[in-house]
Amino acid sequence: MSKVMETANSLPLWIIAGLVVSIVIFQAITFIRLASRTASTVGMNKLEVKTALRTGAISSLGPSFAILIVAISLLTLIGNPVTLMRIGIIGSAPVETIGATVGAQAAGSDLGSAEFTHQAFTNAVWVMCLGGVGWLLVTALFTKSLSKAQAKIADNGQKSVTLLKVISTAALLGAFSYLGTTQVIKGMNEAMVFLAAFAVMPLILWCAARFKLNWLREWSLGLIILVGISVGYFIS
Repeated sequence: MSKVMETANSLPLWIIAGLVVSIVIFQAITFIRLASRTASTVGMNKLEVKTALRTGAISSLGPSFAILIVAISLLTLIGNPVTLMRIGIIGSAPVETIGATVGAQAAGSDLGSAEFTHQAFTNAVWVMCLGGVGWLLVTALFTKSLSKAQAKIADNGQKSVTLLKVISTAALLGAFSYLGTTQVIKGMNEAMVFLAAFAVMPLILWCAARFKLNWLREWSLGLIILVGISVGYFIS
């Protein structure tokens, strides 16, 4: 195990991980710059752009906490460079953990065990990397086509635009309902956390609209996460 971790924290892996993270940072900066430049073409002013960026940054804190917890657990199992690399392009925290576990077990050992060999480490890394290829391929191959389809729908008139909004809203409701129900069915504690967050979110949004507190709307997701954590702490 100690020899495997020496390899996992070796200089070549640090270089590869650094390159991957650098590309992700470059993409993020480039996207923000392009979005800021073209914001005026869709009727957004500089204040609205800053608000959107701030809201996105705040909203990303919740998912980042979950990823951070997984990262801490993976540091001692697959090394710092690979963990850093997976954080940079991670698609799903549970998928990364499952991928590493399955990869190691396919080589006849478990993560963190004395039998964890170089082959098991290699398998774990390959499974994690290949497991995230699907998201990257769909984004690379279909983003432009989906954009064209959206533009055609918008050109068909207001009814088509309304239909597109309804479909988008339904997709979001479906995604959040799926994520919520997967937690509810785990037990009473999980259900109580979900219901508490479900009840508090409309109240926060009502207060933001009633008293014109834009900052409260921007922080709504972060506040709901704190509510869920607090409820879960007191009932567990």
